[in-house]
Amino acid sequence: MIELIDVKKSFGNNHVLRGVNLQVEAGENMVVIGGSGTGKSVILKHIIGLMRPDSGRILIDGVEIETLPERDLSEFRKRFGMLFQGAALFDSLSVWENVGFGLREHTSFPAEKIREIARKKLEMVGLKGIEDRMPADLSGGMKKRVGLARAIAMDPKIILYDEPTTGLDPIMSDVINELICRMNKQLQVTSVSITHDMKSAYKIADRIAMLYQGKILEVGTPEEIRNSPNPVVQQFITGSAVGPITVGEGIGGPKSEDKEA
Repeated sequence: MIELIDVKKSFGNNHVLRGVNLQVEAGENMVVIGGSGTGKSVILKHIIGLMRPDSGRILIDGVEIETLPERDLSEFRKRFGMLFQGAALFDSLSVWENVGFGLREHTSFPAEKIREIARKKLEMVGLKGIEDRMPADLSGGMKKRVGLARAIAMDPKIILYDEPTTGLDPIMSDVINELICRMNKQLQVTSVSITHDMKSAYKIADRIAMLYQGKILEVGTPEEIRNSPNPVVQQFITGSAVGPITVGEGIGGPKSEDKEA
């Protein structure tokens, strides 16, 4: 379903992706782990076509998206849903208007139909009867679920999750993880999640890929990653300050991802 072949991306002298190779099978939930500043969000933006690689190929369902004209790429993006790190809701729109935003922009559906679709998607993520509320009235966990309802509103084939549990308490994090697993099975979608939360990664992943120094260092099932003999992988998944990864290490320096991702 998704294939990155020797993808490279730099921002000036900052070499973020140095030859990323990754395959995601149809129906799989792939989780990409790695420290802050390692380029995880940059990978997501390449998959959805918001960034184009300096070199390399990106195939989505056999289509090389890096060669598509912008008009065709915009149409292709309708296959995707994305849950942003901070939910990214529009404060001036009601919950149902947020969920139905893509439908309003890309379909000719009347408002009544969009509202009904939004209501059904909200029910799927456990938020019944809140469609008329405003984002300011929602907790952090509710905002994440509204963001997920928006991500699935147009029945995508692929869902991308950008740090889906960031800022949530452990219980709400588990609620979101459960929803991600359920959406994958119920909607039969392919998912790519990025996180540095290993508890979440172990729970939702079919396979885990570790990004380190601009390349995919290792790919395996949660059990294979947990038992990896690689000292870099072990240091990251155990959260140890001692090991080959130095504090503040990114790709081209500290916080490289934050500058451009």
